[in-house]
Amino acid sequence: MLDFYKGKKVFVTGHTGFKGSWLCQILVEAGAEVTGYALCPSKKDSLFYQLGLDKKMTSIISDIRDFDKLKETFDKAKPEIVIHLAAQPLVRLSYDEPRYTYETNVMGTINLLECIRLSNSVKSFLNVTTDKVYKNNEWEWGYRENDVLDGFDPYSNSKSCSELVTHCYINSFFEKKEISISTARAGNVIGGGDYAKDRIIPDCVRASLNKEDIIIRNPYSIRPFQHVLEPLFAYLMIVEKQYENKDYAGFYNVGPNDEDCVTTGVIADLFCEKWGDGQKWISKYDGGPHEANFLKLDCSHIRKVFGWKPTWNIEKAIEKTVEFYKSEDIKKCMIKQIKEFNKERENK
Repeated sequence: MLDFYKGKKVFVTGHTGFKGSWLCQILVEAGAEVTGYALCPSKKDSLFYQLGLDKKMTSIISDIRDFDKLKETFDKAKPEIVIHLAAQPLVRLSYDEPRYTYETNVMGTINLLECIRLSNSVKSFLNVTTDKVYKNNEWEWGYRENDVLDGFDPYSNSKSCSELVTHCYINSFFEKKEISISTARAGNVIGGGDYAKDRIIPDCVRASLNKEDIIIRNPYSIRPFQHVLEPLFAYLMIVEKQYENKDYAGFYNVGPNDEDCVTTGVIADLFCEKWGDGQKWISKYDGGPHEANFLKLDCSHIRKVFGWKPTWNIEKAIEKTVEFYKSEDIKKCMIKQIKEFNKERENK
């Protein structure tokens, strides 16, 4: 699959973030000509700069809400492939800054779609959203792609809007053009190099490095956790397949097997086991804003269309995550993990 990307012009929004950095490392190693457009991360906690990716690709530091700058960058890059990751991704922050969240997640998507609409180079576009786009009824079965989109909090709702905007542009502007467009709704991702606040693994790592107990806000909430490489390779597969055949364009859930949809308490248990050093966690609800307790995806559609299935279970995902954070050479560790994952994926 990665051979397909050699020499391809790929435009990635949100390239300086956690998922964006992993994705760009994969694309750079595959020989793609990558242009990234994103905000500047903290140099101290930036996986992107730690990997030296700014020297391996074209990196434009700017705000996706700035349409003129985005279009100028886009027109210069003339991409064949566009992968949209840029977002304000935190639920709790979205309650504090709802306007910024909507401007970024909705108008940012519109700005990018406008660049694509006015371009004649793009053949394949993927908008990456989230499992939280669905109206969450807290039921025990997974959500399907044709279920109602209506996220509860400002983050989730703005990503629902991003989906609907994409649907509108497909119907209004792209249906008769040779541009393939899909959206991918992924679950919670874990992996090395994530330093964000209010995420379970980064919180676990920070506490462990400081030799403190891990604080878990809600150990009973269930999330579809998966290693970051799971959705990234799924995204790259969708982008490639629809580039070659527009019939593959659609809306796809990307999540783990049912047995890997576990509580945050189980995640904390596995982390402590893999980390060692007698690490432990305690439950301490902090009275924060509403977040869903139960959420998982039905991934039968992507399985049927592509024969896709997860490669690493949740225990392996946490093992690889801990390996990364304990590594003395994170770039070498990342490249090794990418190769291991790809080999196991191909041999399934």
